[in-house]
Amino acid sequence: MKMAIRLWCAAVAAIALTALAALSVPTPASAAALTEVTSFGTNPSNLRMYLYVPDRVAARPGLLVAVHYCTGTGPAMYSGTQFASLADRYGYIVIYPSVTRSSQCFDVSSPQALRRGGGSDPVGIMSMVDYVRQRYPVDPARIFATGVSSGAMMTNVLLGLYPDVFAAGAAFAGVPFGCFATTNGSEWNSECANGQVVRTPQQWGDLVRNAYPGYTGPRPRMQTWHGTNDEILRYPNFGEQIKQWTNVRGLSQTPSYTDSPQAGYTRTRYGGTGGQAPVEAISMQGVSHNLPVDAAQALRFFGLDSTPPTSPPPTSTPSPTITPTTPPPTTPPPGTGCRVGYAVNAWNTGLTAEVNITNTGSTAVNGWSLAFTLPGGQTITNGWNATYSPTSGAVTARNVSYNATIAANGSVSIGFQANHTGNSGRPTSFTLNGTPCSVV
Repeated sequence: MKMAIRLWCAAVAAIALTALAALSVPTPASAAALTEVTSFGTNPSNLRMYLYVPDRVAARPGLLVAVHYCTGTGPAMYSGTQFASLADRYGYIVIYPSVTRSSQCFDVSSPQALRRGGGSDPVGIMSMVDYVRQRYPVDPARIFATGVSSGAMMTNVLLGLYPDVFAAGAAFAGVPFGCFATTNGSEWNSECANGQVVRTPQQWGDLVRNAYPGYTGPRPRMQTWHGTNDEILRYPNFGEQIKQWTNVRGLSQTPSYTDSPQAGYTRTRYGGTGGQAPVEAISMQGVSHNLPVDAAQALRFFGLDSTPPTSPPPTSTPSPTITPTTPPPTTPPPGTGCRVGYAVNAWNTGLTAEVNITNTGSTAVNGWSLAFTLPGGQTITNGWNATYSPTSGAVTARNVSYNATIAANGSVSIGFQANHTGNSGRPTSFTLNGTPCSVV
């Protein structure tokens, strides 16, 4: 027990050094700021959520979950890495989860944390992801996770539990999914930390598959980084991660490609030779647990390193979405009443609006149009679950094919992203098929 405590203290000290080293990285030069979000959903382990939305968000932004190390926090991960400054360049959104338990380490050990929907930290992190997806037009094919040490372990866990959500992960000094498992309530697994947990590729892969029984869909890509002199999470964990994720992806253990991207680094790729191979592993010769976090290379692996179309639309932009398949009715059907909820999330020059339309009448609405006037200076750049025309001034949102009917006492949710010139307010009134709606 005393040895375990000493190991734990050593881990905390080393990871604190990681944080101090990372703080030398410049913080983003931007008007955007890190914001804490509260009441974001189910949160069994009392995590805190910090969100970074750049000033210019891509039309269909990627979403990155950046997970801190032991003794760290979400704000420390934000200020100590380049993920936020690169978000300013590439237009993606970043979530920084933050632990509140005394160790400030993520739970990657308990049975709850290693089962999909089982509870603990992964459930809280998924609530954060869902919160952002409900408010921004996130590209569901570009959701990623990355982390350092304890956060790298959580990256492995998130990819194992939620392969239908995360497209890829980048783990800096971590261990395989399930390696840190304990049954006695301890957060620390000395055997795993010391590199003494050795399994076959099939056994490692089965741990992942059994965490989400019955899932047969695609599995995430994995990039893993490890120093050969890691004194906290020993180097054998690097090879065990490669075994696990190549098996999960159904790949050979033999690399398809090997190179040295810089002196002392050996990079191997499995299942492909390109920059987004299914598995990529970087071994860092002579590097300790306090390894550098190469955010740019993680983004390259994710495919988030391309400049998105975020510039303001031309003055005569056509409707940003498809033409409705059926014309809306010109008169309100009998028995119709309506209620509109309208929530705005604004930043420096942009905003997103979530609009909830409720049919308070006694009969279903079959085919609908919602009319409202945007405040001056607001221009819609893209939208979802409806078509919008024109993109400024007096706007009409019309149903698309899959949500044309609003049952009695039923609702539909729509939304859009817009630029603004200082006024991020909401419309003052709405009409549904010509009937005035109450506004909540």
